[in-house]
Amino acid sequence: MASLFGDVFLSRRASRFQTQTPWTPLPYSPWHETLWQFLATSSLVFGAWYVGWRWLGSVNYDALWFSIPLLLAETGAFFGLVLFTANLWSAKSPAPAPLPAGIRDCTDDPEMPDRPLSVDVFFATYSEDPELVRLGLKDAKRFTYPYPIDVKIHVLDDGKRPAMEAVAREEGVNYITRSDNVGFKAGNLRNAMTVTSGDFILICDADMQPFPTFLEETLGYFRDPKVAWVQTPHWFYDVPPGVPLPAALERWLGGAGRLLGKGFERIFGPVQIGEDPFANDPQLFFDVILRRRNWANASFCCGAGSIHRREAVMEAALRQWSDQVAAAAGRNEAAARRLTGEEAIAESIRDSMRWQGALEEEFQPYKFHVSEDIYTSIVLHSDRERGWKSVLHPKVQARMLSPNDLLSWTIQRFKYAGGTLDIMAHDNPLFRKGLTLPQKMMYASTFYSYLSPLWNIVFLFSPIIFLFSGIAPVAGYSLDFFIHIAPFLLLNELSQLVALWGNSNAKGRAWYLAMFPLNLQAMWAVVRGKKISFPVTPKDRQVGTYPRLVRWQIALVVLTAAGLIWGWSAFAAGVAGYSLGAMIANTVWGTSNMLSMLPMIRAAFWQPDPVYEAAIVEGATP
Repeated sequence: MASLFGDVFLSRRASRFQTQTPWTPLPYSPWHETLWQFLATSSLVFGAWYVGWRWLGSVNYDALWFSIPLLLAETGAFFGLVLFTANLWSAKSPAPAPLPAGIRDCTDDPEMPDRPLSVDVFFATYSEDPELVRLGLKDAKRFTYPYPIDVKIHVLDDGKRPAMEAVAREEGVNYITRSDNVGFKAGNLRNAMTVTSGDFILICDADMQPFPTFLEETLGYFRDPKVAWVQTPHWFYDVPPGVPLPAALERWLGGAGRLLGKGFERIFGPVQIGEDPFANDPQLFFDVILRRRNWANASFCCGAGSIHRREAVMEAALRQWSDQVAAAAGRNEAAARRLTGEEAIAESIRDSMRWQGALEEEFQPYKFHVSEDIYTSIVLHSDRERGWKSVLHPKVQARMLSPNDLLSWTIQRFKYAGGTLDIMAHDNPLFRKGLTLPQKMMYASTFYSYLSPLWNIVFLFSPIIFLFSGIAPVAGYSLDFFIHIAPFLLLNELSQLVALWGNSNAKGRAWYLAMFPLNLQAMWAVVRGKKISFPVTPKDRQVGTYPRLVRWQIALVVLTAAGLIWGWSAFAAGVAGYSLGAMIANTVWGTSNMLSMLPMIRAAFWQPDPVYEAAIVEGATP
């Protein structure tokens, strides 16, 4: 029954959304970038002025237990804004060179004999529907390229399923499996690398359907012999598109509504009513955040949709393996000296220790880690001897399926958060030799963002504490307070609007706040040393609603609403501490917090259109 539901839902997605087209990358404009940089710098200057004033002139010494945590939270959030500004500083990106006609065009070795390029296409799968994988295999067989090229497609099946092998055979592609599942996806990729030999490796998830132009859009970058990989954006073609705001307002208000909607979108960017309830649209991340790391050579790999130079992956892995062997031999030699009391160890014994260390250290082209993609990026970026480069190509070159229920979404995001925090705790790139300062800043921005619940939880509960107690975390909500905070908030909002022109960040901000329980859970798992698992994100919609996944968000909304009633009642009664300025500030603050919780709460109870589901089950055409 579950399989039938999965097939039906897959059919619904494919038939309903197959005609959707991806976004067009934002064009680069030096004038636009200059305006953004001016506004961003102004925002940081006024932000520093505000934070400095908060520490020096607004501490509530009668309630340090409340005032200091908020001060630390504001300071932590401001530091995150500095990193985010550095991330978005420049949108300049390398342009792809003419497509290479042969392998000699992709190397600086004059002795390399020329021949057609060879590409291995890996479809990594474990438990996904074989018919879903078939869609991607069919599309990969349609790759176009203006020169002779050797493309081999491989199904990497960690599920060892006869049905998956049959699909691979029917599609005329290679089927690769292994006797164990060590390392999960990373181990699956490593195993495939040992039995393939292509110059480049294209990594596809089970649900990925590459466009025919994928190789034509990406291989030009590899004319630079230092380019190690090219990442393309993820695009979820099954995301409900919604109705444009002008059209929605026109239904209610006629022509005036359409004009109002167009005016709003000119200022704040496109708004869709009834769109994806899970904030799955990745344009903001790929077209703005990751793309703007190209200037620092710090765009990291996101797994699916990336194409890698095999030489770079293997060479970086060999160097890391060699360093691990040398370190292990050093530890063993020190232990032997302590045990024997000798000041030096004979060379023959030292060689034996190195050999033993080489046998014990496992060679891993892809790190056995839940976030093997970003881990591999860090290893390659830190190889200063070769100076490997990465590129985020802004144009979408594949379609994928999105998490379509809150349970699947939570599994995926916990994996992202836990994996990233685990790297930060155990192999922090900020302390890794080889990375440049700009690269460290870009990685710091990523890792620091996952610490956000440490200050977000303070921001979420501060207005509640005030509304129920009348105790303010600042010395007073005076005119001086508003004079310091207003310019910073205004300039920050303007700079974000310019930086993200054409992209709405409203939903992203809401989910950034609402994810605090999930990120705290991931943080706690890493602190306890709990291994972050490798669960496969479900591709079929899971049946049911998930109120338990948003219980903290619901509790926060209820507490804030109750606090607003209590606070305004106290203000009306003239209770000390409940001044008009304090009530206005905390009402705006608390209301904003509640609104930020609502999208995630709505997602927990969201159900697909039952009429449409019924039509699909009955075989009707959508």
